[in-house]
Amino acid sequence: MWLRWFLPSVGDLIFVALVGVLAFTALSVRLLGDAGIGWHIRTGQIILATHAIPRVDPFSSASSAMPGQPWFAWEWLYDVIVGWLESTAGLNGVVLFTALVIAIVFSWTFRLLLRRGTNVFVAIVLLLLAASAAMIHFLARPHVVTWLFTVAWFWILESSEKSCFASDFELLAASEANPRRGWMLWLLPPLMLLWVNLHGGFLLGFVLLGIYLCSAAWGWFRLKEDRFDDALRRIRAGRLVRALTLTGILSGLATLVNPYGFRLHVHIYRYLTNRFLMDHIDEFQSPNFHYVAQKCFAALLMLTLVGSAVKRRGAGQGRLSQALVVLFAVYSGLYASRNIPVSSLLLILMIGPWLSEAMARFADQRLAARGFASIRFLQRMGKLGAGQVMDAHFDAKRFPVAAVNYLEDYLKTQGVAGPLASPDYWGGYLIYRLYPRVRMVVDDRHDFYGEEFLKSYLKMVHVEPGWEDFLRQHPAQCVLVPKDSALANILGETADWRAIYSDDVAVAFEVK
Repeated sequence: MWLRWFLPSVGDLIFVALVGVLAFTALSVRLLGDAGIGWHIRTGQIILATHAIPRVDPFSSASSAMPGQPWFAWEWLYDVIVGWLESTAGLNGVVLFTALVIAIVFSWTFRLLLRRGTNVFVAIVLLLLAASAAMIHFLARPHVVTWLFTVAWFWILESSEKSCFASDFELLAASEANPRRGWMLWLLPPLMLLWVNLHGGFLLGFVLLGIYLCSAAWGWFRLKEDRFDDALRRIRAGRLVRALTLTGILSGLATLVNPYGFRLHVHIYRYLTNRFLMDHIDEFQSPNFHYVAQKCFAALLMLTLVGSAVKRRGAGQGRLSQALVVLFAVYSGLYASRNIPVSSLLLILMIGPWLSEAMARFADQRLAARGFASIRFLQRMGKLGAGQVMDAHFDAKRFPVAAVNYLEDYLKTQGVAGPLASPDYWGGYLIYRLYPRVRMVVDDRHDFYGEEFLKSYLKMVHVEPGWEDFLRQHPAQCVLVPKDSALANILGETADWRAIYSDDVAVAFEVK
């Protein structure tokens, strides 16, 4: 027994493996695959330097063309964290923090799968599929914090509902269905206070809370008082409905404790309901199932169908939440690629126990004794329970690293202070490298720039008729674009621009 204190569990090994792979291998560069982390870092450093949350945009030259346009730094708390980490440990600190958050999410999900009755073999397979599907968003961005909060909210809400609708025998037998865990619901408002200042994904918390509130209310309505056990469950269901309602109200009030008050909610609503932005921002597009990560998500969808088909019927009352969580996860994952990681986590947490129960139910004793001997070994293992190390940097094949190295010296020598125009997906990297000396024309803060600005920008990027209008409305001293892009080709043939730098990634032009 004392060995358990010294040997790591499978969950520990998953945590260590993920941190090691993401932080200490070439995948650390993959975490910096989104340039948006650049402006997050600089925003956090501005906040630390001024002790104030910015209300207007400090990065883009386009701000002068949009007087009075407010900027919502709605992820300011995350920005402060990564800004401080970059100042203290460079990009290595940012990458290590991201790797730790991702590792906590998946190792904790694995432990929850085991606690919910999933056999260890099924749990490992499901976790590998979910992690592979989530790889498309293994990026140093604040959305990884939403993954962590989503798992926390699911655990608290699911545990509370199981305590409510379990029988007295199940309450004694199940570690999660413990009536003393009702106090955990009161952790949700303080968690929401953090979540709303870390990432806009806090809305997911209210979706989950609404699902479990509907489930508790439905259970209370359906349960009769003919039997003593049902009468007790109905009383507990009524208490849960009241607790979830009060928790929801307090959590809603907690969302108002942000630098922008209710205006943040209005801003998010307008952003998410803008059809042009939703139709033109890549991460809001439906998944393309020709890629590996999306195929892994498709495999999870197929396993969800299998798990729903083989799930034991009539096991317990008041479990409408299971169906609603699965429906929400499937719909959100199919609606937008950015939702695939959260959808995958919710799906495996739901279907893991169903698949394990089906395996145990349909496997005969001989097959269980022989074919699943390795599973028993893994279960015992689960109960029982390494020069420069890091070199985090932006990938020079993905970002214009060499071009910016040249431009830093060139602009300083020529006395040019910008502005600099580039594709929006490079803007964050350029802010990270060149702010505050040079301002950008555009970056990937699409909610800030708005629909009309982005329509004009996309016309320029695609070299459609009137493409020059964008550069006339938002003058730039330099333009940095991908090599062999349509914009690079036409600028090379335009008399007003001359190329000053070119490599395999980017071409820089200067206005004559």
